[in-house]
Amino acid sequence: MKVTEGKEQGGALSPEAYFEGLFGEDEDLARVSESIRERGMPDISVAPGYGRLLTMLVAAARCKAVLEIGALAGYSGICLARGLMAAGRLTSLELNPEYAALATANIARAGYGNLAEMIVGDALASLDKLQASGRRFDFFFIDADKENYPNYLERAIGLAAPGAVIAADNTLLRGRTLNDAKQGPAVQAVRDFNRRLATDPRLLGTHLPSYDGLALFMVR
Repeated sequence: MKVTEGKEQGGALSPEAYFEGLFGEDEDLARVSESIRERGMPDISVAPGYGRLLTMLVAAARCKAVLEIGALAGYSGICLARGLMAAGRLTSLELNPEYAALATANIARAGYGNLAEMIVGDALASLDKLQASGRRFDFFFIDADKENYPNYLERAIGLAAPGAVIAADNTLLRGRTLNDAKQGPAVQAVRDFNRRLATDPRLLGTHLPSYDGLALFMVR
């Protein structure tokens, strides 16, 4: 994001735009964004600031097994892979085969192909198979269809290693979760998801209100 973007009323920069302007362009992530534009895909990758946060959290927790629900074109996958331990592994779930192929290519081009595993198909079915096989993960990033966020949360808790972190993007849905007039199924599901995170005794964490909202919770 350029420094001149994201101005609030009165001409001042938004906090997000100000901080984005302090960082130089990331060539790998810029390439992913360009590949999204070229194909006319929805431009819904995680915000750059939260992408850096994901990298830092994965690195700080010395994660070896990261699970991503929703790969799109590989933007968040690259951010997650950057923080992995040397012997770590990123597992990405993606419903759309074309998106999965593009994400795989972009992650490989960024130098993380040897750390990445892509599973194509319905995410809930894939999560059930992973749990049945005894897999465990120490970091989760949820950024897929919003109506299934509560279901993804339960699956993530079931797949979590002790102390695992669960992050989820778009918890504000561009302000719709704050607007009582909005009662669509996706909005209601995300509201339910947000409440569960805040009240579930199995979890410890908080909601970050910048960009489009990010949930960060640890499994006790």
